[in-house]
Amino acid sequence: MGNIENDVIVVIGPGSIGQAIARRVGIGKHILLADLREENANAAAQILGNAGYKTSVTSVDVSSRESVHALVEKAIALGKVTGVIHAAGVSPSQATPEVILAVDLYGTALVLEEFGNVIATGGAAVVIASQSGHRLGALTEEQNRALALTPTDQLLALPFLQRDQVTDSLHAYQLSKRGNSLRVMAEAVRWGKRGARVNTISPGIVITPLAKDELTGPRGEGYRRMIELCPVGRAGTPDEVGAVGALLMGQDGTFITGSDFLMDGGVTASYWFGDLASK
Repeated sequence: MGNIENDVIVVIGPGSIGQAIARRVGIGKHILLADLREENANAAAQILGNAGYKTSVTSVDVSSRESVHALVEKAIALGKVTGVIHAAGVSPSQATPEVILAVDLYGTALVLEEFGNVIATGGAAVVIASQSGHRLGALTEEQNRALALTPTDQLLALPFLQRDQVTDSLHAYQLSKRGNSLRVMAEAVRWGKRGARVNTISPGIVITPLAKDELTGPRGEGYRRMIELCPVGRAGTPDEVGAVGALLMGQDGTFITGSDFLMDGGVTASYWFGDLASK
């Protein structure tokens, strides 16, 4: 068996969803919590530490290669990286299109590239994307390939991601989240050569502090309408995302890689074919 204390789970963006997955997959392992603001990581460490988990804390800016590489170095110094939970990101109400593309699209590609170089055999990662990526119309085959395969440091230079093409934050967010699932498909091929797996989860409206900001923000009415008119008729909880994350990272999910799991209470179904469809 070896010393399972040596297994490291890295949680980037340890908010409600990151913690919910970590609680299920981090038992007996060392959980490295990384956030842009170290106080957020410290808050998560206190909650998990009080529940009996072994944690360390650091800061990371996912939009900086130097910072992500430093995180990788910290993780491998603690032991063998067997899991990565990437839940960091900014929402449409929080940032400009440029910042969203830098953090949500480029940042995710960086995390996948850097951790894909060190992930242990048998390891697994989950990236939190969004239902938003499923509400973007179809991209061309060339655009899909570009989002999946363009070398990380050239991603933000793609013509269809330029300021004159992506003029609002929601569009930037949808493109980023679609890009996350495409990137994960491509990375699954590379991770497979190391005997590791990677998938995305695309949650709908899950009640977290960030979602509460959105519900009271400029798009609040639209979000409340989504909740009311979706087939399930309610928002989701972090623990429900945690259950899917545990499946994807655990023994029951070893045949699943390069996949995207849409879990949104049926909002996307309603958006395309139901009460939320634009008439």
